[in-house]
Amino acid sequence: MTKVALRPYALLPRQYDERKVLASTVDAWGRALWLICTDARFPSGNRGGRSAEPLALPFDALLVTRDGDSVRERTLHDVAVSPRDIDALPGGGLVVHGCRGSDRRNGQIFGRDGRSRRRFALGSRLIQLVTDRRAGLWTCHGEEGMYGDDPLDADALARWDGRGNRLHGFRPSGRARFCLEVNALNVTDSEVLVADQYDRALVAQRTGEPPHIRPLPMRGIRGLAVRDRHLLLLGGPEGVGHLHHCRLTEGAVAITGHGELVWPNGDPVRRHTRPVGRGPHLYLRNPRSMRMWYVLGVPSAGIAVEPADGDDGQGHGLLP
Repeated sequence: MTKVALRPYALLPRQYDERKVLASTVDAWGRALWLICTDARFPSGNRGGRSAEPLALPFDALLVTRDGDSVRERTLHDVAVSPRDIDALPGGGLVVHGCRGSDRRNGQIFGRDGRSRRRFALGSRLIQLVTDRRAGLWTCHGEEGMYGDDPLDADALARWDGRGNRLHGFRPSGRARFCLEVNALNVTDSEVLVADQYDRALVAQRTGEPPHIRPLPMRGIRGLAVRDRHLLLLGGPEGVGHLHHCRLTEGAVAITGHGELVWPNGDPVRRHTRPVGRGPHLYLRNPRSMRMWYVLGVPSAGIAVEPADGDDGQGHGLLP
């Protein structure tokens, strides 16, 4: 099977202690963000690579932003939640998702000056938070939230504005239950693309338009990247590091090739954090480290992957 290597994308500079990173992402502008608690504690127990916690709430946090070779710092004042997810908003704003016991206001928006603008509830079963460049905020919620007592978790996917106002959730459609649980998410300024775990459906949603639903050939997809009619699926029954290169038609997802994702040193990718999907790019981290982000892309032409049965393998590829 053809091996496809991730490329290093963004590295947290050495002067910052990666153990004190509370949350990290790659935003809609391609900038890597790390939120650091300078006065962190390290509770015992395995938390999937995230062990730092603030000593007390609220606290001041350091936001480190890397844009190519440029590195900038900004202080966030009075962070009132223990952060799990962050993302950038247009105009220099930032949204933080975390937890604070029974307080349901687990979302917080900060302005360019690092001051808190608003606290609000995002739901108690939030899996992933991603923003776009138009001040749209997308949240994915776990299946168990549909049966809980928090109405914000009733939809697997919800859209918010940049001020923390919930605009709408995505309800079941006639062709699929869309969605019970979103396994993979890809967000651009004009479209959100999700893989529904239970209905094996690929759902493309543009604001103000009905969803475009195509059946998926498998469950267990963990990441999506798309360019024009070329779709990359990461995961599936073969494991989290398996790649499926696909061609999109009006009503189907046709697999045209397979590959195995490896780290830059050639080791197979057997574990990774939840990917951040943005158009033709997938950004991943090794769950054991908060320091480095890696990227996988879908170009219009590139290195060919092993063709699927019945496909000649020509004209399709994955970026190494």
